[in-house]
Amino acid sequence: MADKVKLLLVDDNPMILGMLRGALTPLASVITAADGADALIKAVEDPPDLVISDYRMPGMDGRQLVEKLRSRPKTSAASVILLATKADITEKLSGPEQAIDDFVEKPFFLREATQRIKRVIDKIALEKMAKNTASDGVLRGSLSQMNVIDLVQSLEMGRKSCALTLTNKDETCEMYFREGQVTHAQYGSLMGDQAVFKVLRWTDGNFQVNFEGKTTKQTTTLNTQGLLMEGLRLLDEAQRDAGKAGEEEEDVLLDS
Repeated sequence: MADKVKLLLVDDNPMILGMLRGALTPLASVITAADGADALIKAVEDPPDLVISDYRMPGMDGRQLVEKLRSRPKTSAASVILLATKADITEKLSGPEQAIDDFVEKPFFLREATQRIKRVIDKIALEKMAKNTASDGVLRGSLSQMNVIDLVQSLEMGRKSCALTLTNKDETCEMYFREGQVTHAQYGSLMGDQAVFKVLRWTDGNFQVNFEGKTTKQTTTLNTQGLLMEGLRLLDEAQRDAGKAGEEEEDVLLDS
């Protein structure tokens, strides 16, 4: 992907560090650190876009690492995901002053954690791409860089208001977002929810994001997450009916 996200992965457990690195390397440029002190040095030397850190580590824990990163101009803007138990998230890390972008609750399945982290990576990648938009303010890219599902999730997470145009050969779909929520979509004669469902499977073609694009139309009945969930459910049903459902991948439960 263009403008690949720089990710700093921090965990004192070598097994978890290695498995997460393997899962995330296809999605981002990954640097690892075995403790908070090492992570801080590496972050200052080469500021990351995203820091994923275990919360409970000897010496400098994850929260202390975040505080030090936020206090330095070069690293203050980095997004942060902490790996923590449900009790730690609820009792120690849930306040708005913590400046944590997301949590992965431990213990976690590797595949589920990767999917959750990927949403944040995609949002950051889209923001990096947006900084290099053409003079007309329109972000252009290929669906081979970021497919439709990833695009929609990224625009939702970023709470963007914009017009998203998708093209695949001679077919076109227009979606409009208001603060991350799809308000209107049109694909040929299809409008609203059905138009969104039709194009979620697209991985070929191109996209344009016009951050000045607006509409007063409201044709969708579900929020963005609802559209994605229902669209994926329909896609899974279609694959099963056609006998194309893939074999289930082995998953791993990780805990420190």
